[in-house]
Amino acid sequence: MKPDSYNSPMSKQVIATSGAPAAIGPYSQGVRAGSLIFTAGQIPLDPTTQLVVGPGIEEQTTRVLENLKAILEAAGTNLNRVVKASVFLTDFNDFAAMNAIYAKYLAPEGVTPPARTTVEVSRLPKDVLVEIELVAEV
Repeated sequence: MKPDSYNSPMSKQVIATSGAPAAIGPYSQGVRAGSLIFTAGQIPLDPTTQLVVGPGIEEQTTRVLENLKAILEAAGTNLNRVVKASVFLTDFNDFAAMNAIYAKYLAPEGVTPPARTTVEVSRLPKDVLVEIELVAEV
């Protein structure tokens, strides 16, 4: 027999902010479950125009991380509390440039970097170069 906690629905709180692009499908920008925040994958969309920014990996990675930062701040946490990151690149040749920007946001001196998975994918929404999702503590 399963414990009662398995039978009751999990409490989920939607996180939404105008500081990141509005969800363009049936998903939330972020969800809080217990003491964890799960973000949706973010692509380099300007939150005001909903348009892709910059043709290069540096500009795109910066916009993605600014979007993620806004979601985490709306949830009452920040990038220093990220425990897991998943990075999706359309070209692994962009890894070093993405990683340099990523390190400034998620691994500054004195901060333990999160666990991370990075994979190359064949295509991302709107043909962007990078998408990142995070899990953070509140």
